[in-house]
Amino acid sequence: MGRLKVLDIYNRDLARRNIFTRPPEPPEDFLMNDPTDSIYIGRTSIFHVPFSWTFKTLTNPHIAVVGITGSGKSYFVKTFLTRAALIWNANAIIIDWAGEYKDWVKQTGGKVVQLGKGSYINLLDTAGMKPVDRVKQVIRTLEILTDIRQYPEQRRLTEQAIEKAYLAAGFKMAEKTQKDALGNPLTPPTLRDVVRILREKLDSGTYEFPAELENAIYRLKGFTREGEDFFAEQSTVNLEEFTRGGLVDIDLSGLPDEVFRSLAGLSILQFIKEKMREEGWSPKKGIKLFVVLDEAWKIAKDDNSDAVTIVREGRKYQFGLIVASQNPTDISEAIFSNVGTTFIFRIKFERYMDYLQASLNFSNYLRDEISKFGVGQAAVNMAFQTATTFSDNFIVERIEGEEPMQEYFLDIESILTEEQRRAIDVAKTYSFEKNELKRRLRVFGLDDSHIEEVTSLFDKKNKHMDVVSFVILLERYGLARSNITSFLKDIGIDDSTIISIFSKTDFKKLGMEDKDITEVILTE
Repeated sequence: MGRLKVLDIYNRDLARRNIFTRPPEPPEDFLMNDPTDSIYIGRTSIFHVPFSWTFKTLTNPHIAVVGITGSGKSYFVKTFLTRAALIWNANAIIIDWAGEYKDWVKQTGGKVVQLGKGSYINLLDTAGMKPVDRVKQVIRTLEILTDIRQYPEQRRLTEQAIEKAYLAAGFKMAEKTQKDALGNPLTPPTLRDVVRILREKLDSGTYEFPAELENAIYRLKGFTREGEDFFAEQSTVNLEEFTRGGLVDIDLSGLPDEVFRSLAGLSILQFIKEKMREEGWSPKKGIKLFVVLDEAWKIAKDDNSDAVTIVREGRKYQFGLIVASQNPTDISEAIFSNVGTTFIFRIKFERYMDYLQASLNFSNYLRDEISKFGVGQAAVNMAFQTATTFSDNFIVERIEGEEPMQEYFLDIESILTEEQRRAIDVAKTYSFEKNELKRRLRVFGLDDSHIEEVTSLFDKKNKHMDVVSFVILLERYGLARSNITSFLKDIGIDDSTIISIFSKTDFKKLGMEDKDITEVILTE
């Protein structure tokens, strides 16, 4: 019998033979955790090891989630929160930019709060903080959302007016508990009080730079005008109750623009952080609370925001922050560098992949796999507390949720050239989650009957539909091309291909004006 003499083999030969090379997955001990104290995610792609997430071996419990529309990102978040509630009795607050989660929260028996529709958050609520600390938070928020940082004098005047508003309401700036002489809680001032104080200073005629005062007033009045005073009234939302109220969706889609939504998101995050800071970290089982920030780019991108601060402070609070976006560049690199776990679903655009690879330092092999992911597949990056000798990146073959994930496919072969059809590296099909399609069509204004017709056509054709027929169908139901373009881009189809799709659509429609579109699709 022959024997392998390892010493006689060059290192490059050993590497080529992969005798001692472990595939890119952590050992089973780091993946298979106590099922009564961890959240099951799915099986790894190489050894099919059941992967259950726990924060105990990681640097912190915070999570980043990225992936294009329909890739399974929101499905993962819903599955994760559901299992966290079952395993740890964890509460969850979703700061919901587009109202994406509200229907699901209602179906699961959670609570939905719609800001902008009769619900208010007083920006000057202290939520148990010292007023002096809340003043700093409000100013930092205005620096993130407005141009006040560029005007130091206006910043000083605004800060000074907020302090005066608290003092006029009887607050002591360095104390957390604020009560009147009879022991009753004091009512905090509002932004209207701040604007009034600035106006009185201007009207007094004693300030030598009236233009600075006028600009400071104008900036704040944008948040106090009737109909847009969502943060200038006394709070109707009790955030302290929400931190232990089960599943809560705070729907921001009713607010007028990104600045108002970001102001709400930052304020909510600040109040939660202070509440959790007060309670402190405890060694008890599990996590008390998960807070989801979904598509909150103004908050997630700015390095001075509380989202970045929370992630950088790691385990300081007994809650986990989940930051999710379809655009990785909308999330600060500081978040990717500091979160305990990152889940990467399908990413198509090279600039997004460049950003992720630079932030997380994963291999070209993993990069190639991510670009080919189907719905529900995800790459996972974990930051362990102790140094390891194995890869901290691996692939989950499919997120295994409480309900099966349904995948639909758009076929684009009909618009490809013969050369493109023969090429093996040209995508001919784009997949997305069924529920994501239904949600987007609802956002675009389609009624439920038309949405059901669209999905039934996919189901009748084995989950597939030709992209040109898909576009014709949506246009028949009144959808604008801008909306259709938005959806096609979000599932990863590039601009030049979209132009070809619409060209082929226009050509095909010329000969089918008198035919029923559903018949055309079903008989192709």
